[in-house]
Amino acid sequence: MRTVYKNYKSAVLCFLGAAALLMNTSCEKDFLERVPLTNISSSNAFDTPERILAQVNALYLSVKNSQFYGGRYIIYNELRADEFILNKPNVQTGQLTWSHTVNSSTSEVQNLWSNAYASINMIHIFMQGLQANQSKISPALYANYIAEAKFLRGLCYFALVQQYARPYIEDNGASAGLPLRLAAEQTAQNNALARSSVAEIYNQITKDLDEAESGLPLNYPTAATNATRAHRNTAIALKTRVYLTKGEFAKVIAEASKIVPATAPFQAASGVANKLEANVVSVFEGSYTGNEAVFSLPMSTLDAPGGQNALAYYFTFQPGNAEYFLNASGTIADPVFSPASADARKNLIVKQQDQMWLYKYKVAATYADYIPVIRYAETLLNYAEAAAKSGNLPLATQLLYAVRKRSDAAYSFTPASVGTPAALVSTIMQERRIELLGEGFRVPDLLRTLQPLPAKAGPAATSPAVLPTEGKYIWPISAAELSTNDLMRPNP
Repeated sequence: MRTVYKNYKSAVLCFLGAAALLMNTSCEKDFLERVPLTNISSSNAFDTPERILAQVNALYLSVKNSQFYGGRYIIYNELRADEFILNKPNVQTGQLTWSHTVNSSTSEVQNLWSNAYASINMIHIFMQGLQANQSKISPALYANYIAEAKFLRGLCYFALVQQYARPYIEDNGASAGLPLRLAAEQTAQNNALARSSVAEIYNQITKDLDEAESGLPLNYPTAATNATRAHRNTAIALKTRVYLTKGEFAKVIAEASKIVPATAPFQAASGVANKLEANVVSVFEGSYTGNEAVFSLPMSTLDAPGGQNALAYYFTFQPGNAEYFLNASGTIADPVFSPASADARKNLIVKQQDQMWLYKYKVAATYADYIPVIRYAETLLNYAEAAAKSGNLPLATQLLYAVRKRSDAAYSFTPASVGTPAALVSTIMQERRIELLGEGFRVPDLLRTLQPLPAKAGPAATSPAVLPTEGKYIWPISAAELSTNDLMRPNP
C-alpha cells in the first residue's frame, strides 16, 4: 500500500520534546509530511519510558493531521451536506466536495485516505515495537498505551468506513468495505489486499473499542490529559456513536448507561466526571478542557492546522477567509437562532456582510482552536435517540431536555413534539443539528438514516441533491490505492 509509505517511511517517528508535552506544540506543522528534527532511529526508539511516551503522543499527532481529524475530515462532513453555502469557489478549499463532483484523483479523496491509513500503519508499528519492549515500562502502562493505540485505530477505521463505504444499515454491512490492515507494513510487499465487508470493518472497530475500554485508565492526572488522551469513558462514548451508526439501539443504551445515570443531573459516576458545561459557549473557548470535552485534539500557535485546513478559516468571516457561510434555509432557520430566542447557542452565530457565519471556531491567525471529537452533549443525544427508538420516551425526553435547558433553562417543548416516538425522534434529530452544527455530524447522520444529501444553492454556485442510490452518496476509492493495490476494487 504505497500511499502509506510515501508519508511514513521510517519505522518510528517520534517527538522527544514537544510531543511529550501532551502534543500542545510540535516542531513541524504537519507531522506526516515532514520528518521531525527530533527523529530517532528504530533501534533505540523504545529505550526509555520517556521515548515510549513521546511515541504515544506522536500517534495522536498523526490522527490530528490537518488532512485528517485536525481539520479537513470534519470540514468535508459539513460541506457535503446542506448547512453551509459556498462563498468563494476554490478547488483547494472544498469546492468539489461541496458540489459532489470529486473523483478518485481529487486531492481530498486521496489525501484523506492516505493520511488515515498512514495513521493506522503508525499505530501498528508502535504496537509492534512496544510488544517487543514490554520490560521497559510497567504492565499498567503497557496496557494503557496499547489501549490508546487501539482506540485510535478504531477511530481511524470508523472515519474511513463512513466516508468510503456504503452505510451499514443499508444491508447490515454486506457491502464492500475497506482493506482491513492490522499489521505493521514497512515495504510494498503486502500492498495487495482485498476489501473486507462493511460488517467486518465494524466488527474490528467495536473489538478495538471494547479492548481499549478494558485497558484504558479511568482518568489522568490533569484536566488537559483527560480531554486530549483516551480514557475509559472516551472509548465508551465513541461506542455509543458507532452502535448508533449501525442502528443497534440496545447496545447504544448499554454503553451510554455506563457513563450517563438514569436520572438528572447527568454526569459520569466513574472515571472522568464528564458532564455538560454550564455555558455552551465556554466549550469552544478558554482552556477547552472542561468536563464536557470527552475527547478533543489540542492545537497551539506552534501546532495548528494551517490556513486552508482550519475550521475557523472556512466558517468565519473574520478571522477566517469567509469560505462558507451558513445556509439560511438550514438549521439556523430554527427559532433557536432567532433574535427573540433566549437560547445561548445563538451566540455562536454572527451576522456579517448580510450572511450568517459559524463562530464555534474563532482563534485568529494560527487558527489554533481545539477540535472537539467527542462531547458529552453528543453522548446524551445518542442515548436519547436510542431510548426513543426503543420505546423509553420518558428517559429520551429527560436527556433531550438536559441538552436544551443547558442553553435555555426556561424552554419547554410542545406536547406534540415529544408525545409520540416518531415526534420525539424527529425533535431529537433536530436538536442534534442545533447542538452539533459545524462539528462534522451532519453527513454521518444523513447517511446512517439513509436520507438524501440535500440540494443547496447560493450566489456563487448550486449543488443538486444526492440520493442514497447514487454512486456519489459516498466517496470514491483513492486512485493511488487503486493503482498500488491489485486486489482493490473501486466503488460502483
